[in-house]
Amino acid sequence: MRALRVLLVVVVVLGGLFVAVDRAAVYFAESEVEGRIRVEGATVGSADVSIKGFPFLTQLAGSQIDEVDVELGNIETETDGRRLRISRMNAALHEVRLTSGYTGATAARADGTAVISYKDLTEAASGGVAVEYGGNGKVKVTGTVDVLGQPISRSVLSTVTLVGDHTLKVHADKVPGEGIPGLESLVRRKTDFQREVGGLPSGLKLQKIQPTAEGVEISVTGKDVQLAG
Repeated sequence: MRALRVLLVVVVVLGGLFVAVDRAAVYFAESEVEGRIRVEGATVGSADVSIKGFPFLTQLAGSQIDEVDVELGNIETETDGRRLRISRMNAALHEVRLTSGYTGATAARADGTAVISYKDLTEAASGGVAVEYGGNGKVKVTGTVDVLGQPISRSVLSTVTLVGDHTLKVHADKVPGEGIPGLESLVRRKTDFQREVGGLPSGLKLQKIQPTAEGVEISVTGKDVQLAG
């Protein structure tokens, strides 16, 4: 009976040591990945990685992790001479296959949300245009145009939609013309615009877009999503 109790104590101690080693390995791996994440064609301001599943060491030995949650902050990219920054992107990566030498990883599937602040959307729009939340899933775009030497400012409520897999489109629902010939066309040249949303890991595509009080939220999804290390 005494031998059985000793055996149980040994098992519990060894089990506790294994858990402690496993969790330490997870912490070390998360820190390493956070410092090595790269997104092609973009700069990443910050990265936070959380590796799910237990035991981690067994998953590591098989070169596949069940799930990895990633949060990237201040992702900056430039398209057609216009800088666009994604304030943050959260993504859950599933069935993550590690490359030889652990220099990169590919997720079988992924889903998440990217957020572009109105400040950053303003900087990506045409010069002299301000973008803010307009309520009820709309954005408010304000711009000033020159009509016969007189500056005329207009604010319009606009709908934000997706064009293809990587492009954001802002289009005014209606432009007050007040009987001034050509005013609507001039205003739309300022307030209507399209911008490619780059800086996402390869394989991720834009799926759904929704303006909120915090910023423009974009649902992202993809298969064979790649993260370089």
